[in-house]
Formats: sequence, structure tokens, C-alpha cells
Amino acid sequence: MIKPILGMALVLVTTCAAGAQERSSAATSESNTTDNVAAPFNGAAGADVHLFSTSSSATPVPSSADPAAGAAAAAKPKFVFGDRDDYRWQLGLGVEFIRFQSNVLDASIVGVNTTLSYYTNTWFALEGSVVTAFGPPPEDNDHVKYFGGGGGIRIGGRRARFEPWGHVIVGGAHLQPQTAAGSRTALSVTAGGGVDYRVNSRLSLRAEMDYLYTNFYSQNQNNFQATAGVVFHF
Repeated sequence: MIKPILGMALVLVTTCAAGAQERSSAATSESNTTDNVAAPFNGAAGADVHLFSTSSSATPVPSSADPAAGAAAAAKPKFVFGDRDDYRWQLGLGVEFIRFQSNVLDASIVGVNTTLSYYTNTWFALEGSVVTAFGPPPEDNDHVKYFGGGGGIRIGGRRARFEPWGHVIVGGAHLQPQTAAGSRTALSVTAGGGVDYRVNSRLSLRAEMDYLYTNFYSQNQNNFQATAGVVFHF
């Protein structure tokens, strides 16, 4: 009777010891899983240390992908004193004064001088010119009307604010009133020069003085013309 009781007691003690060991192992595993002996990184002092500052006081570095920065870098001024990338076309509009003298007609006439120039490089241009001028009637005749036009070349530097130049224009001219001395149409040659004052990249002021040759009435006329006006660059 004593041996069975001792056997049951031994089995009970063994079972309790095994259960206690399992509970101790489970508790140790849970502690390792839920409790971190190291403090979270976000709470540590080193979490606020940054290798690259992102404060607003830092100087921004323009990104190559920024369209505005790319446009500013690509822009090239069209008007720079010195060796500049200038506009090739010039349109000149000015007030014209012609002093015309001949054996048949003597008159001072005023009108408009229009020129169009195309620069092939920094100093040479092809040019066309149209001149219209009017004056009071000499004695009992009609009003004096002068029309001239032609083409030629222009030579001048464009590397300073003051731009001196010279040109030669060959063409034809028409003069009224009709007289008994001969044809109202003649050859005309204009040769002279002037200076342009560059106001900005698009606008200049111009002063010009020219020798004007014509052969109205089967005679040679050696006269002059003067022009003051503006020049548009495009």
C-alpha cells in the first residue's frame, strides 16, 4: 500500500516541476520579445544629428532640372558693348533736307528718308534707300516734288555706343515740275556717312550728311542732303 502512494507522489512532483520550468521559459521568451533593453533611436540624443543641414538659412543650390534656372543660364544678351551678337536688320526713318541747285531749278526741299540695311557681318551691310521730298513752287510753276531710290552698301563698326558709318547708293530720281529743259528722270548717286548713337538694343539716333549727284536736264548737279532720324534694330 505504501509503494503505490509513493509512486503517485513522485509522479505529481515531477509534473509540477516540469510545469514550473515551462512557465519560466515562456516568461523569459516574452520578456525578450516585448522589452528592449536599448532605448529607441528616436529618443536618443543622436537622432537630431543630420549630416546635411536643411535649414532655411542655407544657400539654395539651383537644380539643373529647374526650368527658370535653365532659362537664365541659357539667355544671352543681344546688346553688349564690345564684340556683341547684334541684330542684323536696321530700319532708318528720318527727316530729309535737300538743297537742289541747277541752271533750271533752284530749290530747298524737305521730306522723308527711309533706309533698310542688312548686315552680313559686324561691319558690312547691303542697303536700300527711298527718299521723298517737297518744296514751295519756284516763281509761277508747280510745287517741287523729288522722288529717289536705289541700292548700295554700308560700311561701319558696331562695337561702341557711337557708331560711325559710310555708304554709297546708286539709283534713279524723278523731279517735278516739268520744264522745257529736258527729262524729269535722272541717274542719282548718293555718297556720304553719318553716326548712330545707340540708345538701347532696339533703338538708335542717327545724323547723316551726303553728297547727291544727279543729271537732270542733261546737266550734272552736285548737291547735298542732310538727314536726322531714328533707327530700329531687329
